[in-house]
Amino acid sequence: MAFVIWWIFFDQESLIVQYDLAKIKLGLESQKDYYEEEIYKDEQSIETLQNDTLELEKYAREKYLMKKDNEDVYVIVRE
Repeated sequence: MAFVIWWIFFDQESLIVQYDLAKIKLGLESQKDYYEEEIYKDEQSIETLQNDTLELEKYAREKYLMKKDNEDVYVIVRE
């Protein structure tokens, strides 16, 4: 009985430590899935921007506020 109590609570490889490590592992795996999905989205965006000049122009206008010489750009900030 003493061995089981020692193993559950006090040992370096106790069940409590193993449970905590399993929770951390699940969190890291979900982060990995999220970042892999974001990488896939970014790769698709890069491919689109490299192959489509209209999308590249749209991205430059929206992201970097670029404009043509004969037009004005107004930035609307919503509070």
